[in-house]
Amino acid sequence: MEYAQFPVDPQGSALKGIRGMILTFKADPFVRDESECYDYYEDGLVVIQDGRIINVGNYSDVASDYPALKDIDVYSDAVIMPGFIDSHVHYVQSPMIGSYGDTLLSWLNQYTFPTEAKFKDKDFADEVAHEFFKQLLDQGTTTANVFSTSFPESVDAFFEESERYNTRMISGKVLMDRNVPDSIKDKSAEESIIETEKLLKKWHHRGRQLYAIIPRFAPTSTPEQLQLAGELFQRYSDQGVYMHTHLDEAQGEIDWVTQLFPDQPNYTDVYKHFNLVAPHSIFAHCCIVQEDEWKTLHDNQCGVAHCPCSNFFLGDGVFNVWNAKKIDRPCRVGMGTDVGGGTTYSIPVNLNEAYKVSMLAQKGLTAVKAFYLATRGGAEALHLENSVGSIAPGYEADIAVLSLHPNEFAKWRMKFSDTIFDKLFVLMTLGLNNMNIATYVAGNKVFDRSREKMHMYASEFPETKYSAD
Repeated sequence: MEYAQFPVDPQGSALKGIRGMILTFKADPFVRDESECYDYYEDGLVVIQDGRIINVGNYSDVASDYPALKDIDVYSDAVIMPGFIDSHVHYVQSPMIGSYGDTLLSWLNQYTFPTEAKFKDKDFADEVAHEFFKQLLDQGTTTANVFSTSFPESVDAFFEESERYNTRMISGKVLMDRNVPDSIKDKSAEESIIETEKLLKKWHHRGRQLYAIIPRFAPTSTPEQLQLAGELFQRYSDQGVYMHTHLDEAQGEIDWVTQLFPDQPNYTDVYKHFNLVAPHSIFAHCCIVQEDEWKTLHDNQCGVAHCPCSNFFLGDGVFNVWNAKKIDRPCRVGMGTDVGGGTTYSIPVNLNEAYKVSMLAQKGLTAVKAFYLATRGGAEALHLENSVGSIAPGYEADIAVLSLHPNEFAKWRMKFSDTIFDKLFVLMTLGLNNMNIATYVAGNKVFDRSREKMHMYASEFPETKYSAD
């Protein structure tokens, strides 16, 4: 892939550099030869101005072109990568992460719904959003596709905290007007859509924020609500608004959908019937998917979120990435932590679980394929592959830095690994929780594990002229 070069803006902010081993992805290794899908620089340099990357390459080739570049962060024994992308997560379930698992539906009733009922309190929502973003940034995640709750307060709390860090995030009000407790149920289908559109107009494309229309899943919305949601989605489709929901997660859920929507041949067709299947539609889990459903997802360029930690924890089923990436109809697939069904905010730890799921299909998931899913794959699933998910000129400067020596054992183990992908595979499978040492958002180091104040808002850095447009 050829990238346009971006010249230095003499009126822009001072240049920022990040130097070290750099790995970035540029194509899908499930459908192309792995060697064609990434760029790796043993001693590389990323040059940033006004929140965007203006150049990247070998340090010896790039540095001489920027005599004004004085501010360079240098990392040794670490790999600089695009910030990780979480394609599916519930920030509002952070207070219940790690709760005893049962079947999906009983787990929702016992833990999830009571927790989400608390988000009518804006102060509570603010507290959870604050902690959630710290956890994401600790792990090197810079973009996420996020469930809030049915309460507008939960949406505002989320986007307000995202604005403080200047992260590119997707979220929205959850729609559910049946089969949930009254404490979180929408008062009516019509009112829920009015609230949704109001929030959409407030937050979509405000800075780096993006809005999603979110029916929780088909059983918790009446046909009327799904119909109105589909009409709203279609009305704003040309503005890049998302639709985010769950699909084919567990057999009990699928059986329930069949009972509630007997006229539709499968779960995916329920959403399609209500005009909720389109390129900006993101479907989480997809553990038990029929071939005609995969074809529908492929034909409509939908995104799919692979959430292995959650699927193992709740015993839902297993996602077959090789089926999703079938060569004649490959789907757009990213990784999802699905907190709080998932038990970690770490995308690399989820890659560890994804490898195990893949082995159940008798195919190993290489580090090339795994870290593609964590970065550019997630961007492609969210149709953001031209702005995040890669380190390339013109892209937003969202970057994670992974230590190759996060503890003494890992340092010793790395003596027996040769290539960068050997080392990344070891990191991935060790399942460490402290491998990310720094996170940059729009060029600002908002998380630094070695800094006294580890987390910093964008406002605490010198002002830049960054624009998301």
